[in-house]
Amino acid sequence: MAASAREDGARGQKQGLRGCEHYDRGCLLKAPCCDKLYTCRLCHDNNEDHQLDRFKVKEVQCINCEKIQHAQQTCEECSTLFGEYYCSICHLFDKDKKQYHCENCGICRIGPKEDFFHCLKCNLCLAMNLQGKHKDIHTSRVVAHVLPCGHLLHRTCYEEMLKEGYRCPLCMHSALDMTRYWRQLDDEVAQTPMPSEYQNMTVDILCNDCNGRSTVQFHILGMKCNICESYNTAQANRISLDQQ
Repeated sequence: MAASAREDGARGQKQGLRGCEHYDRGCLLKAPCCDKLYTCRLCHDNNEDHQLDRFKVKEVQCINCEKIQHAQQTCEECSTLFGEYYCSICHLFDKDKKQYHCENCGICRIGPKEDFFHCLKCNLCLAMNLQGKHKDIHTSRVVAHVLPCGHLLHRTCYEEMLKEGYRCPLCMHSALDMTRYWRQLDDEVAQTPMPSEYQNMTVDILCNDCNGRSTVQFHILGMKCNICESYNTAQANRISLDQQ
């Protein structure tokens, strides 16, 4: 018999508590594999000995009224918005980040959609400025480089990318092991105190490496993810003054 949502799957999540460290959403997914409720597939996979197939999700539970219902964008009982963005194929609920579902890739990607096209030969979504100007990565004589995120780049494109930065141009995940640099940045942040009027300011961030969300102290040199300690982050919405 499957454990109840509140006792196991949702790990004691309080009613009305929105989302997890990975996504901002107003519902829990009912895992078709074990009938437990989790905020997202990543939370499920981190706590179970099997993986949740997001494409097979059929039902969700509202975090406010707790009604279990078929997967949809808005609660049919209390009208809670489950996600500013909702994909009925991937069952992805989240804040609006200009996502779009690519049918050829079979997943949702960060857009906006009009800035990308899907190359059928490379089987990748690429920036529009590459349309008609890039070589098929699988047939090109130029050696392909596999990034840690799984994306492929021509070796020459990879070398050009490193001249501009360290992130995958497709998903923004770190393309190098940045651990040593992050620790150096820790020291620089510690040695560079912010002016007094900024010392109590916090900011919501999204991590490009672990996809987690954190609220951290604002610093001009960078904001470190509380989950994986990466500085490969982006401001999610607001800067607020911490009342202490």
